[in-house]
Amino acid sequence: MPKIDVYNVEGSKVKSIELSDAVFAVAPNEAVVHSVLVNYLANQRQGTQSTKTRAEVRGGGRKPWRQKGTGRARQGSIRATQWIKGGIALGPKPRSYTYRINKKEKRLAIRSLLSDKVTNKNLVVVDKFDFKEIKTKQMADAMEKLKVTGKALVMVADKDEIVQKSARNLENVRTCSVATINVYDLLKYEKLVLTVDTVKKLEEVYA
Repeated sequence: MPKIDVYNVEGSKVKSIELSDAVFAVAPNEAVVHSVLVNYLANQRQGTQSTKTRAEVRGGGRKPWRQKGTGRARQGSIRATQWIKGGIALGPKPRSYTYRINKKEKRLAIRSLLSDKVTNKNLVVVDKFDFKEIKTKQMADAMEKLKVTGKALVMVADKDEIVQKSARNLENVRTCSVATINVYDLLKYEKLVLTVDTVKKLEEVYA
């Protein structure tokens, strides 16, 4: 079992804990991580793009000229696809890009990325965020004292309004809970900050 130091919000070491091999020490599976990431990004797409066909554009109800005798190509409508202001042939229409993926793959992808954070020393464990009020400065000070630089993902065990609202104005810090964890955030944010309670819950859910 990998061991990791636990710090308080002042940046002082308070103890060490052992991490579960089943969650924090698996061999990362890059193919599964890629598959789950593509699925996540596809599910985020709104799919609201739309173009009008010749049946939907305004005008074009009258034949522009007679069928024969003009020397020009026959035309049935000035809103056919080859005309300026005509309809679009085979253009995009509103659709859903959502598709399902195996739950075991999702869990393996999460475990792979958590293990990668441990291997590359990008995991920071805090005993708890005992903030009394919503204040950005106290979260900024905590990140500085914990020596968390660059992009950081702060994960709490359950929804914590004080922690989440204290961090939301920090440019490079994002918060989430165990229930809302996803591969995109784990890949985007280099540092992962967990509380001891979050570690325990992750081991309960993903072991």
